[in-house]
Amino acid sequence: MKKNNAKKYWRENIKYLVILLSVWFAVSFGAGILFKDFLNQFKIGGFKLGFWFAQQGAIYVFVILIFIYIRLMNKLDKKYGYSE
Repeated sequence: MKKNNAKKYWRENIKYLVILLSVWFAVSFGAGILFKDFLNQFKIGGFKLGFWFAQQGAIYVFVILIFIYIRLMNKLDKKYGYSE
């Protein structure tokens, strides 16, 4: 039973990782490179939005995703009995 729980735990963990890294990829590559020309029509603090995402936004999103991952993993740990 314990081995089955470990497999379920890691399966959910990998699912979370794939989703969160996909979001980060979409923001960093999509907003910073692919959609840069469209986003440059808008400005934040005097800088074009596409430039801002390429230089700062992707980093901010990554840090936010780290905190989301921490929260998700704490819930997952409790769910499967691995919490401290």
